[in-house]
Amino acid sequence: MNYCSLCGSQVVQRIPPDDDRLRYVCDSCNAIHYQNPKIVAGCIPVWEDKVLLCKRAIEPRYGYWTLPAGFMELGETSHEAALRETIEEANARVEIVNLFAVFNLPHVNQVYLMFNSNLKDLNFSPGAESQQVALFTQDEIPWGELSFPTIRYSLQFFFEDRKNNHYRLHTGDIIRGNSGHEFLTGPQTRF
Repeated sequence: MNYCSLCGSQVVQRIPPDDDRLRYVCDSCNAIHYQNPKIVAGCIPVWEDKVLLCKRAIEPRYGYWTLPAGFMELGETSHEAALRETIEEANARVEIVNLFAVFNLPHVNQVYLMFNSNLKDLNFSPGAESQQVALFTQDEIPWGELSFPTIRYSLQFFFEDRKNNHYRLHTGDIIRGNSGHEFLTGPQTRF
């Protein structure tokens, strides 16, 4: 951030009084500009023993497979965002069953909310952000071509829970290590 969105003056970074981290501060109008993580909401769309995946037609990770998910918009709930993203990316209508996973990604300032969902029908097709959409059994999933660690962990936990016939809430922190690889850490609470 270079300029204050309220008055247009140049901002500086410093720790405001009674705060504990750097913020963008405007010395002209005294505004403190808080920056918070982005929330990503998505679905794990299920039909019988298969999961619907989308092959990305946009960057980042063009050509890789993903679950339908994307950034929440202002004025919508996490459920609404997950439903909207599923329609936008796969033209698929789903019924949300429950919140399945919450992943914190502090290195990119994102929080992922992934919901278990059931496809209402088989009328799906690629949306504007997808090259292709398809149903996959666990053995058919292109594990080496998944777009993001959040997608891999969501699918791994989903198939593990399905095998045990008990779906739990999964949480954890996906951290980028010194080598650039991302791994799951944190409490990984499962209820």
